[in-house]
Amino acid sequence: MRQVKWNGVYPAVTTKFKENGELDIPAFLKNIEFQVNVGIDGVVIGGSLGESSTITHKERLELAKAALHSVGDKIDVILNVAEGATHKAIELVQKAAELGVHGIMLLPPMMYKPTDEEVLDYFISIAQSTQLPIMIYNNPVDYKIEVSIEMLEQLKKIENINAIKESTRDISNVTRMKNHFGDRFKILCGVDTLAMEELLMGADGWVAGLVDAFPAETVAIYRLVKAGRIDEALKIYRWFLPILELDISPQLVQNIKLAEVMTGIGTEHVRAPRQVLKGDERLRVQSILEQGLATRPQLPDYLNI
Repeated sequence: MRQVKWNGVYPAVTTKFKENGELDIPAFLKNIEFQVNVGIDGVVIGGSLGESSTITHKERLELAKAALHSVGDKIDVILNVAEGATHKAIELVQKAAELGVHGIMLLPPMMYKPTDEEVLDYFISIAQSTQLPIMIYNNPVDYKIEVSIEMLEQLKKIENINAIKESTRDISNVTRMKNHFGDRFKILCGVDTLAMEELLMGADGWVAGLVDAFPAETVAIYRLVKAGRIDEALKIYRWFLPILELDISPQLVQNIKLAEVMTGIGTEHVRAPRQVLKGDERLRVQSILEQGLATRPQLPDYLNI
């Protein structure tokens, strides 16, 4: 079994569709392969940015299989699991393990507001059903369920729960977790607009969104910060911030897919009920991206850091 690092840049990749709504595997792999060539460390497949709610288990596994075949020897291939029923989540995790997926990103059950005990039982039951390493997604802003320090105290006993995707929007939570748990959990920032701040506070990685359109800049920021070259990273990050803000929007999927088109490494088709950006909102997003592309910074040789 591949040892997942949980360090570095892990794009939450978009799911590519044809105009008729079918999966577009060649476009999906083109985007991932481009990102691998500029230094990403893993991919998360079928997350919120991957239009999780509109793709089936079969399609999720088809995407994972394609990624494993194409780049699975170079990067970590992580499958997102977001289910309302424990047995459904276990079923998907076990199929993913049979396929050879390297790890799982696991969301809490979200069909209703569960108690802390229910969330813990859900996570523990799934973790005990597999040997795959697991990253817990903590996003109380969007999902209304917080994985608290007290809950993590229980989860630290489970050997294959290795990492936390930190999306509370509270930068101090990185320090809070480091103070409580040391290096027991890897911490990966899940909010693009807070990534450099969380990396400076000791986060180990970045589950990124705009990386799907701007992978070199994303990886450069990560590696420069970790190398202590803060001024160089900050210059890129300040340029990037207006674009990164497209990730913290209900239309993040449409925003990022438009960005992928404008940088030449993606397609814009989405699955209903989503619709591509239109009218004034499309013009607004295009303007932000055009300004960013017109002022795109020269990057240092970050790959050899």
